[in-house]
Amino acid sequence: MRWPCVLFILKVAAASLLGGVIGAISGLGGGIVIVPVLTLFLRIPVEQAIGASVVSVIAVSSGAGSVYVRDHITNVRIAMFLNFFTVVGAILGAGVLVKFLNDNRLEILFGLTLLLSLLPLLARMAEELPRGVKKDDRLARWLQMRGSYFDQRLQREVPYWAERIPTASGVMTVAGLMAGILGIGAGVLKVLALETGMRLPVKVSTATSNFMIGVTAAAAAGVYLHRGLVLPFVVVPVAASVLLGALLGTKMMERMSNVLVRKIFAVALLVMGVQMLLSGLGMTV
Repeated sequence: MRWPCVLFILKVAAASLLGGVIGAISGLGGGIVIVPVLTLFLRIPVEQAIGASVVSVIAVSSGAGSVYVRDHITNVRIAMFLNFFTVVGAILGAGVLVKFLNDNRLEILFGLTLLLSLLPLLARMAEELPRGVKKDDRLARWLQMRGSYFDQRLQREVPYWAERIPTASGVMTVAGLMAGILGIGAGVLKVLALETGMRLPVKVSTATSNFMIGVTAAAAAGVYLHRGLVLPFVVVPVAASVLLGALLGTKMMERMSNVLVRKIFAVALLVMGVQMLLSGLGMTV
């Protein structure tokens, strides 16, 4: 194997390792790092980068999701209920809508999605745990969407309740569409729907999103495989490295404060969002 090929694989592996760490901490999947790096720096066509990202999202979900379930941070009941809406959206997005968008439009859409997701994060940046949550939401109570987890940072059990289920279901459908189109697991919208919409603690939102994104990505992966957009020489280093990164990220996230998680995530969103938006507009990054 020639040196340029080895260097290319190492670059892909390094980006994927970082993507796995960030994906596990933020609940977004590795695509938030992998897609921009593959397209902007390694000049891989965006649809092929998305195909590799779909596989990486499944790896992040398998690695991080299993740890969060074991540690009782993931709310499986909420995840299974909302996954129906994300899967429907993912199939529609990957099978239908993506055909009408060229590379530039995909990059612009990706960038705008990341930048717009900053707004609710900034509004709650200093909030460690949700405040003012309605504990008498009738639908959430009927569906038993509540729970508790042990916060290693706070060193205590944290109870929580969900609210505004219809709103979250609608956002999850849109998240599925974005997952099918962008190949990022749409964790951006999922975390926002869980934390901002349903008012769950950010660590529960992150863990539950990690559990969900693998199911959503699996629904979209078949479409990308059928279209020949999942390339082995890209997917193999991506999947292996992102899984390792995801396992490292879970250990880091459980010991972080919710405020720190938001700050790190906000910086990552801003940088990647601006890069993808400028690239889609044909401007120099």
